[in-house]
Amino acid sequence: MKMSFRQCLLASAVIASSVSFSATSLAALPFFGNDKQEVPSLAPMLEEATPAVVSIAVEGTQTSRQRVPEMFKYFFGAPQEQVQERPFRGLGSGVIIDAEKGYVVTNNHVVANADEITVQLTDGREFIAKKLGADEQSDIALLKIEAEDIVALPLADSDELRVGDFVVAIGNPFGLSQTVTSGIVSALGRSGLNIGGYEDFIQTDAAINRGNSGGALVNLHGELIGINTAIFGPNGGNVGIGFAIPANMMKNLTDQIAEFGEVRRGLLGILGSDVDAGLAEALNAEVNMGAFVSEVTPESAADEAGILAGDIIIAVNGRRLNGFQELRAKIASMGAGAEVELTVVRKGEEIALDVTLGDATQTTVTAERIHPALEGATLANGTDAGGNNGVVVSEVEAGSPAARVGLQNDDVIVGVNRVRTNTVPEFRDALDNAKGVIALNVRRGGSSVFLVIR
Repeated sequence: MKMSFRQCLLASAVIASSVSFSATSLAALPFFGNDKQEVPSLAPMLEEATPAVVSIAVEGTQTSRQRVPEMFKYFFGAPQEQVQERPFRGLGSGVIIDAEKGYVVTNNHVVANADEITVQLTDGREFIAKKLGADEQSDIALLKIEAEDIVALPLADSDELRVGDFVVAIGNPFGLSQTVTSGIVSALGRSGLNIGGYEDFIQTDAAINRGNSGGALVNLHGELIGINTAIFGPNGGNVGIGFAIPANMMKNLTDQIAEFGEVRRGLLGILGSDVDAGLAEALNAEVNMGAFVSEVTPESAADEAGILAGDIIIAVNGRRLNGFQELRAKIASMGAGAEVELTVVRKGEEIALDVTLGDATQTTVTAERIHPALEGATLANGTDAGGNNGVVVSEVEAGSPAARVGLQNDDVIVGVNRVRTNTVPEFRDALDNAKGVIALNVRRGGSSVFLVIR
């Protein structure tokens, strides 16, 4: 009997899934068969999963600032800048992760600046949602709705994912509710995309488009493995490269938001870079992937655990690492005080070290450890006069390099070369990535000034 191209694809999916889930027979898989005929289908699984994926509509006001030309200020006494506010509306997706508590997870960029958030279920019911908290750097937000008779998606262990596993994306692209697309896991541990501050993405070729943000990426058992977040496309449309935040990372972050109303990041206390073949050869190490430790902050979690400069961290809790940015994202998503096992290669030997993470929100450092031009300043996490997160200059020694740059006591550094920085670790990373002349965006009282480091 000849098979159509579609039947061949379905047959290959069944064969692949029987390999991927060898502990379960094909007959027991939720996507296989029905009473009428033995035809492979995702429909039974989707009937269970789609009610947990919601549509999100937001309304709010965006504020923009525009510099006023000098001639207008001179002739008309206009202020230095004009503030304009305009209403906006937006659409996105979300996933119910706790039916009893009414918790819905979505992307921060879906609900940022929203004055009103409406969640619509697949049965047509609508609820006004309360935002419990959000994390801009990882692009996660947690909402709460007061609703009965709702279902949540069970979570899978996203660390168990493999390239080639079949996945299904569920969301509301372009406002089209309950759209389902399928594909495979194309890559894991994607970073360096400049999508967010902490990146450890699942890459998939399942079609993701505008409006899918915050929707579900599920496996063939209907378990949540990721939150669809971004696409790579020259024209803003799907070209087969989409990115999702791993479910484990999302769970770490939403647990902290639910408990504290914010993310309290874990802090390891190292500087470093990716491991490549050249570095591995120089260190005489038989590994070509991992996170190279170039510096350990004294009295940090890494220092107390015995991590040394020159070590190569190759695994977190037994899971292999691709590079330094993946390590950074995993550590940052874990809460302060979390206990982590790091596998380290030192002088050709693998060593397991237990680490209790520090609290990134309580970081205080002497600035010369971040940049030599800032020697003489003491920095700590804090907020400016408007309540926005930044790096507070708690002390500046007279005549020091930091004083010559122009830093003053109680300054709050909120950006580097117009890139927003909320914490000391983010400030350090921004300086590491800056090239040439560096401009610090500083809030001083009610004013904003720029200080230049050459």
